[in-house]
This record gives sequence, structure tokens and C-alpha cells, in this order.
Amino acid sequence: MKTIIHVNQHVIKANRKHGKTDPVLTVKTYKSNDYGHGAIIYDKEGEEVARVIYRPDKPLSCGAHVWIETQNEVSVVLHSEEVAPDTDWADEDAPKDQLDYFHNDHYPADPAEY
Repeated sequence: MKTIIHVNQHVIKANRKHGKTDPVLTVKTYKSNDYGHGAIIYDKEGEEVARVIYRPDKPLSCGAHVWIETQNEVSVVLHSEEVAPDTDWADEDAPKDQLDYFHNDHYPADPAEY
């Protein structure tokens, strides 16, 4: 199943301005939108391959509050047309639990409720 992880920069800015820690990630599939502070990405064998991290209280030295970490090899692409979405890799039969969410239940599911 294709999954998109969206980083909501408007929530990051609002959190900074108002001293809040609302979830800044939206993890989207054709079935749902889930909100969280981080995400763990797994391969088909269930091994962790990367993490999306939101850490406003301890940003990276460059100032980033959200980043992706992996122990895997990464290829850098210079032109946006070379990283256009590839639908061939999406495994429609993959179980939904291929992606875990750092989730805090006291936040509303709809960002409009923040």
C-alpha cells in the first residue's frame, strides 16, 4: 500500500509560536490520515529502515525540528523530475502495519481542531 508522510510546516510554526507540541506529521494512505510526532518505516520483512523524527525541544545543530534518520545507503538526487513519485514500488498487498506511528491519543484527529 502506498503511504505518504507529510510534514506540516504550518503546525511546526504554530507550535513554536504558541509553545505547543501538536503532531506535525500526517501519514496518509488511501484508507486513512493519521497524525503523529514521528514515524518508523519498515521494509517488507518488518525490519526498520528509517525514522521520521520531530524533536522541537532538541533540534539538530542546523536548526531542523523534523528529519529522517536511516542506517541504510541513501542516493542523493539533484533534479526534482528524477524523484517523481514511482507507483511501481507500491505493494498494494502489504499490510497496513508496515508503518508504525509515534502517536499521542490526546491530540485531535482533525488538525482543524487544534
